[in-house]
Amino acid sequence: MSEDLGFGWQGDRLDLPAYLERIGFDGVPRPDAATLRALHRAHVTAVPFENLEIMLGRPIELDLATVQGKLVDRPRGGYCFEHNRLFAAVLERIGFEVTALTGRVSMGAEKVLPGTHALLHVRTPGQAADEPALLCDVGFGGGPLEPLEFPGGADVEQDGWGFRLRPGRASAALPAGAQVWEMHQRGPDGWFTRHSFPLVEAFRVDFDVLNHYVATSPRSPFTRRPFVQRFSPEAHLVLDGTKLTVTRPSGAGETRTVPPVRLPDVLAEEFGIVLADDDAPRLVKAVDGLNLDV
Repeated sequence: MSEDLGFGWQGDRLDLPAYLERIGFDGVPRPDAATLRALHRAHVTAVPFENLEIMLGRPIELDLATVQGKLVDRPRGGYCFEHNRLFAAVLERIGFEVTALTGRVSMGAEKVLPGTHALLHVRTPGQAADEPALLCDVGFGGGPLEPLEFPGGADVEQDGWGFRLRPGRASAALPAGAQVWEMHQRGPDGWFTRHSFPLVEAFRVDFDVLNHYVATSPRSPFTRRPFVQRFSPEAHLVLDGTKLTVTRPSGAGETRTVPPVRLPDVLAEEFGIVLADDDAPRLVKAVDGLNLDV
């Protein structure tokens, strides 16, 4: 076996039929735009976003076997590095040209925040260089349902949810003047900048480094409380600590507090996450010990 130099996404090691069954994809996947849109929508609506391993005191591992075992076989969910690690391998296996990117999540904030997000720039095989690529992001937890044309400037409506891409602040320090782009999303209070990303290729090892910070730093929001999301055409569900919020495409929504002892039931009922028997009481105990008002 040749040495793994860290390029590519190891799609040859993927159990593609198991993945397609997990997301409910019915048909023969082909390396074309229609398949990519269908896969993206199926993945986003089937596999939840969650950081529960961190709350249970376990590391987040990004080798393909572990990610597939967790998101496909168990099944559970994960956050952006896990989702897009898996999706990149899927697309590579099918025959797409996949380039990873990393971004800075701002959610409307003005200050500079660390690069803690992963997304994918995808082309169909043999696609002309002047034709738009497709920007995939199955790991944010709040959509989009389908890829966005890239570069793009038009507002995009997906089942009532609004997204758009805009050029961001240029930086002369980027390689060959690489451009920065912003993902904007329409929320209950209007449009806001969700994250920005430079057009600079990232590799598996970059995911590993950023994942270490996200999963272990006390400054990371994902080490402080449970954070779980599920996105669909009808609603965006967010469990933030013990607050469960449901937002609809119209912007209407409601929030309720979930007692810690009810968290395993809510995870199963609302997010399709069924914890192993010993993990359910461990999560309840961990959340009971948190100061979620801070």
